[in-house]
Amino acid sequence: MSAQALAQRFFGPPCERARNVRGVKVGLRDIADRGPKARMSRTPATKTESSDGRRVYRFGGGAADGAASMKNLLGGKGANLAEMSNLGLPVPPGFTITTEVCTAYYDNGRAFPDGLQEEVSHALTRVGELVDRGFADPKRPLLVSVRSGARASMPGMMDTVLNLGLNDETVEGLGALAGDQRFAYDSYRRFIQMYSNVVLGLDHHLFEEILETYKDDNEYILDTELNADDWRKVVSFYKDAVADATGAPFPQDPGDQLWGAIGAVFGSWRNDRAEVYRRLHGIPESWGTAVNVQAMVFGNMGDTSATGVAFTRDPSTGENARYGEFLVNAQGEDVVAGIRTPQPLTKARREAMGETDLSMEEAMPNAFGELAQIFEVLEKHYRDMQDIEFTVQEGKLWMLQTRNGKRTAPASLKIAVEMCQEGLITEEEAVMRVDPHSLDQLLHPTLDPDAPRDLFLTGLPASPGAASGEVVFDADEAERLANDGRKVILVRVETSPEDIHGMHAAAAVVTARGGMTSHAAVVARGMGRPCVCGAGDLRIDAAAGVLEAAGRKLKKGDVVTVDGAEGRVYVGEVGTIEPELHGDFAELMTWADKRRRMRVRANAETPRDADVARGFGAEGIGLCRTEHMFFDAERIVAVREMILAETREGREAALAKLLPMQRGDFEELFRVMRGLPVTVRLLDPPLHEFLPHSDEEIDEVAAASGMDAEKLKRRAHALQEFNPMLGHRGCRLGVSYPEIYEMQTRAIIEAALTVAKETGEAVIPEIMVPLVGDRAELAFVKERIDAVAASVMKGAGASLEYEVGTMIELPRAALTADRIAAEAGFFSFGTNDLTQTTYGLSRDDSVTFLGDYLKAKIYEADPFVTLDADGVGELVRIAAEKGRAARPGLKLGICGEHGGDPASIEIVEGMALDYVSCSPFRTPIARLAAAQAALKLKNN
Repeated sequence: MSAQALAQRFFGPPCERARNVRGVKVGLRDIADRGPKARMSRTPATKTESSDGRRVYRFGGGAADGAASMKNLLGGKGANLAEMSNLGLPVPPGFTITTEVCTAYYDNGRAFPDGLQEEVSHALTRVGELVDRGFADPKRPLLVSVRSGARASMPGMMDTVLNLGLNDETVEGLGALAGDQRFAYDSYRRFIQMYSNVVLGLDHHLFEEILETYKDDNEYILDTELNADDWRKVVSFYKDAVADATGAPFPQDPGDQLWGAIGAVFGSWRNDRAEVYRRLHGIPESWGTAVNVQAMVFGNMGDTSATGVAFTRDPSTGENARYGEFLVNAQGEDVVAGIRTPQPLTKARREAMGETDLSMEEAMPNAFGELAQIFEVLEKHYRDMQDIEFTVQEGKLWMLQTRNGKRTAPASLKIAVEMCQEGLITEEEAVMRVDPHSLDQLLHPTLDPDAPRDLFLTGLPASPGAASGEVVFDADEAERLANDGRKVILVRVETSPEDIHGMHAAAAVVTARGGMTSHAAVVARGMGRPCVCGAGDLRIDAAAGVLEAAGRKLKKGDVVTVDGAEGRVYVGEVGTIEPELHGDFAELMTWADKRRRMRVRANAETPRDADVARGFGAEGIGLCRTEHMFFDAERIVAVREMILAETREGREAALAKLLPMQRGDFEELFRVMRGLPVTVRLLDPPLHEFLPHSDEEIDEVAAASGMDAEKLKRRAHALQEFNPMLGHRGCRLGVSYPEIYEMQTRAIIEAALTVAKETGEAVIPEIMVPLVGDRAELAFVKERIDAVAASVMKGAGASLEYEVGTMIELPRAALTADRIAAEAGFFSFGTNDLTQTTYGLSRDDSVTFLGDYLKAKIYEADPFVTLDADGVGELVRIAAEKGRAARPGLKLGICGEHGGDPASIEIVEGMALDYVSCSPFRTPIARLAAAQAALKLKNN
């Protein structure tokens, strides 16, 4: 049957198909020639986010009620279906039920609002008119898909139902219309399985086992070998299974089917996997999801039909090349779910992969050519890389979805930079396009090319990066072992959304089925996990704990290495190398730095950490924790001698042994950070942390060091505290034992003078006093710091500029910051402890119950990960305002873990802090986040 005849049969005569979408090739060229502004003008300017009480928005037939700008109301899918319709692209007609209905649905105790049924009925009638079909019409049945669509893409997390409207009568009408009973019953069995799983809550494996058993009994290998009579029998078995499991027959009323599916899609907004995904990606539950009801088009109508997923650029590398996969004689879930391994979109890709099955470009050249033109239209229109779902029904191309495509960090960088160079976007837009969190992916190791390796299997390179770990077959076990600190590789036949927690816990993912756009591939790329998919030779027996490939067997717990970039899995652990950041990364960082107001420093104590930080663009050290230097085996003995000493003289004698070690530490840091500020925090933790704890440890230490064991025990017991976090630590040590801070100050100043003389460059030491809660504390310690510094400089016959400041990590310090500022040259907000003392939470102990708070939505985010703007953030704001009022120009920074969190950086940008400080490997993230925060503030 020709494409024209097919369109006539399924979508009415040309006059009914408003604007004649069969002429899309000419229309696409016209649209492309007019440019982005002309294309946008086709979208009515009056369309806004306000629904004005309207709950159903129609699209299709060359026009739509909505537009891309209405994403918050219509969800991403619904808004983009409307936009494609307004552009004149071939979109099957349908309608969108708004996200506001989702909110009302939950507010009403999972009941639909009054009047919705009538609105849906009118919209459904309109869809039927456009395609010359009737819903529940036994002879000319309208079939629809029911899909979710939140404003943020959540691939695979919510539910979808296809082929809705089929029953024992309409399946015969569908077969007669198509002239293909096999196609009709294949569609019916798909619908029964999907509806039973999504709406009735039955396990999809129940139906897969029935089908596999039937195929085995009849010596079939592929689904495509089954004929119409076979599918009739399978449908009968499926219906019997539903009746046995539920005690009721499979629903036959299409109206009941529709409302059951709509309710299930709204209900899936709060399913477990969706909640996990939202928590991982910071998506508020209050957004809700829209529901899209759309006329079905069929990719399972024979060898001239197909379904596929495509990207306008390579989502793994960012290369400007057509990328995607398709399956002949299939429906969309076959590609996305990874049930069959699909074929490449282009001939070049097929040849590069060594495949023999024809690409879409070769098998369906006309449909492919039309798709290639749509690639160009959509990318220029949206000005971003697009992720497209399409169906070919007997040679005719239909667009089912477009959205901004998810991509790896390298691809994100490349696409943003190249689109800027192509003139599609500005430098500022390029900076805003890259998620700062995604830069973590750039820091993943790759395999050492010189390391020996033992190849176990080869699959598709679904997500780049390399990782080693123990083989596990179960998502729950992966999460449990990862929580115990073990690295695991999750190996599955195929992943499903229920596996998301195990994928997040795993170091890498391997699947036997699925392609580059399968669930495993998309989710792993988004998480930055290495992933190999479609490893066809892989055989997995999870019950026996065995996997086999190419005649070799491995068992659960064996160590393997996954190379996601090459699509290979190796036996054992393979050596890796650190990545180099250059090219697109350097270009984007240059643009970001031009727009960034805040400085970015790093938390570092060792020369290696400092060197890494400088390589990542750190502009100084914002926190050097000196206590980390004391745990070295050569130093801990002297530290313990100091703690055990009962007189100042005894302590000073022990500290004299530490002085040259500390001085050497600071010299190395100053050399690496030459010309940049270095903030050194004086000793902070309580002294008992440096002593052994158990009697066995005390006896071992005593024997090794020659110390008196009983004296060690008495001293350790005397230093024990009920609440050491709020005990004898920080500046309180400097008050009780001023000689400790005097030694550290001497080491800092002597090192600075030495390196300044050696390099001829200024050294800028900032001496930070921790845990100050009162101005008098800081004044007491500062007086002694200044005295030692003056003595050292006088003895050296040299001068040096230095600053003394404090950490603001107690609520009282924040509230009295104006008084403390009289003694401080700078404030550094220690938001780890400030969060602890504000919330009354122990960061170490709260991990056991914070998950309950997040799950119960008491806290929107872990306050130790993202700064609490209302409480802790308010204290930071008060301290900043009071401090600068008392001392204009007071330097302000943040050095807790929040200094590397983009959301927290956005908060402190609004307070005009001077810098953030974070771990060395998060420095690029902080630089980009600071630029984005500045741009948001500027544009708002």
